[in-house]
Formats: sequence, structure tokens, C-alpha cells
Amino acid sequence: QVQLVESGGGLVQTGGSLRLSCAASGTIFSINAMGWYRQGPGNQRELVATVTSGGTTNYADSVMGRFTISRDNAKNTVYLQMHNLKPEDTAVYYCKALLSVSVNGRYVYWGQGTQVTVSS
Repeated sequence: QVQLVESGGGLVQTGGSLRLSCAASGTIFSINAMGWYRQGPGNQRELVATVTSGGTTNYADSVMGRFTISRDNAKNTVYLQMHNLKPEDTAVYYCKALLSVSVNGRYVYWGQGTQVTVSS
């Protein structure tokens, strides 16, 4: 059984910083892409940032230059460093991983989400 466990969310003032972590555990053969998505009040879940196993990153325009995604392959962990946070960044942040539990097949797993609240 694979689990993704997020941590690092919380309440921060406008302009502040937070660092989210997501650790994958369980029977894992390999991890391809990992990423962060978020869902604000009344909104659909949207992509924030992704990173491939080779380190290629992709960001939503709204977070470009403020957020940095990184991963530690040895620890099966992905991070999201967030700077200059804005009230519109308030959302539940979800970790997503595309991984294999054997030599056959790749599957998508989601974490349970962590709340980020930015006060004005």
C-alpha cells in the first residue's frame, strides 16, 4: 500500500513563506513525476507545480517566481517552497505522484491535503 503524507501547511500573513513536504511510503518500485495541486474555496483543483524524476519542473503562471518545487529521490519526498504568499494562495494543497509499485504499470496517488491559509 502506498501513502503520500503531506506536512507544512498553516496560517501565514500576506508576504510570508511556508514550505510543504510530501513523503511517499510503501511498496514503491519507482516514482516518475511528483507535484502539487491546490483547491481553493469554490474552485476546482488546479496544478501548482510538478517535477519529473529527472528534475524538470513546471509551474502555474500564478506562482511562477514565488514558489519552488524540488524533490529528494532518495527520500521519495517532494517539497514546495512558497514565498511572497498572497490571500489568493489560500487553498488545500494536495501532493500527487505518478509511480510504479512493480515493473508493470504506473498509477496516480494523492495525498490527503494540507491547508494553507494566507491572511490579508
